[in-house]
Amino acid sequence: MLTELINNERRYLDYFFENLDLKVAEEILELFYRCKGLIVFTGVGKSETIAQKISATMTSTGTRSLFLEPTNALHGDIGILSEQDLFVIISKSGESEELLNLIPFIRNRGTKVIAIVSNGTSRLALASDIHIVLPLQKELCPFDLVPTISAQIQIIFGDLMTVGLMRLKNFSLDEYAQNHPAGRIGRRISIKVSDLMVGHSSLPICKPQDKVINTLVELSKKRCGCVLVANEDKKLEGIFTDGDLGRALTSGGPAALDEPIASLMVSRPKCIRPDALAWEALQTMEADQKNPITVLAVTDHSDKILGLIRMHDIVQAGI
Repeated sequence: MLTELINNERRYLDYFFENLDLKVAEEILELFYRCKGLIVFTGVGKSETIAQKISATMTSTGTRSLFLEPTNALHGDIGILSEQDLFVIISKSGESEELLNLIPFIRNRGTKVIAIVSNGTSRLALASDIHIVLPLQKELCPFDLVPTISAQIQIIFGDLMTVGLMRLKNFSLDEYAQNHPAGRIGRRISIKVSDLMVGHSSLPICKPQDKVINTLVELSKKRCGCVLVANEDKKLEGIFTDGDLGRALTSGGPAALDEPIASLMVSRPKCIRPDALAWEALQTMEADQKNPITVLAVTDHSDKILGLIRMHDIVQAGI
């Protein structure tokens, strides 16, 4: 049964993409882009929820938008509208009385009305300044009633408009981070390596010629799981980890303690810049699932050591 449903859903969505009027879609995107005021969305039923979602997504990605509930709009909320705004009505049938009742009062405000419907001959489509038909072949439900495909194509169209606006406005990752200061998304795109890295006196460092036995105190006391190997100019030459120590003792026994770090360290280890996102550091650490790493040296463009970032700290930060 699921295979049949999946095939039907794919076919119905393909119908939408193949029959969407791209010329009208581009006109609406241009209206959104040129809008100097608010892009206000409304709808009833499932379309109301979708209108709220589209408005919220636009707001978070650099477009001034809000949602008005139709009944509240007629009881004072439409006072926020001006001739610089756009009023977007989402409706599958285009025949909802609650939405049709809004139009005369919206026009009195000088606000342009855009209808997003699946019925091009509906009263809502004909009453709007511009409308677009979201092609709907059939709902996925066996009665062709429950909003399934119609709801999906409304969301898809809203996402197309939103991302189109992001691209037209050159909306940057920094701007997105400013709009999402909290939550996991916010942390991933705002917390930098420099915010979490170990540095200064807490940084475990040794020289290439140092013997392994002489680095054990540094390795244990700094609790970073490694020591960074640096030359006289503090440039990174390698890294020696707890794991490297264990492997050296297993293969060489106590004699390994008298070996210079340079002979056992990992040369040219992966490193990262302090202005990189901590999320990028985590991705670098997990890039090779067969050989995962839990620490990264933080260096400048000349490979001078600035710090060390640990996977533990990144995870603790909620990234």
